[in-house]
Amino acid sequence: QVQLVESGGGLVQAGGSRRLSCAASGRISAITAEGWYRQAPGKQRELVAAIVSDGSNTYAASVKGRFTISRDNAKKTVYLQMNSLKPEDTAVYYCTVSSKYEDDYWGQGTQVTVSS
Repeated sequence: QVQLVESGGGLVQAGGSRRLSCAASGRISAITAEGWYRQAPGKQRELVAAIVSDGSNTYAASVKGRFTISRDNAKKTVYLQMNSLKPEDTAVYYCTVSSKYEDDYWGQGTQVTVSS
């Protein structure tokens, strides 16, 4: 059974940094994308960053230049390095893995709170 477990969330001051991790257990075949979404209170879930199967990365305009997504295939872990954090980055962050032949997998979410 596949599980995605996020970690690294917490409270950070504006301007600070945080690194989120998403560790996968189990095997997912034909991965098409791995990414991070976030959902702030009262707002829809939005894509933050993703790594597509061709190796390219995509970022939301609001985080471009501040956040970096990466992965360690040996550890089956996807990371989100978040720098220059702003209060508007406060949200629950979810990692997700999309597969060509299976339904999308989601983690349970990790709270990131940025204080001003």
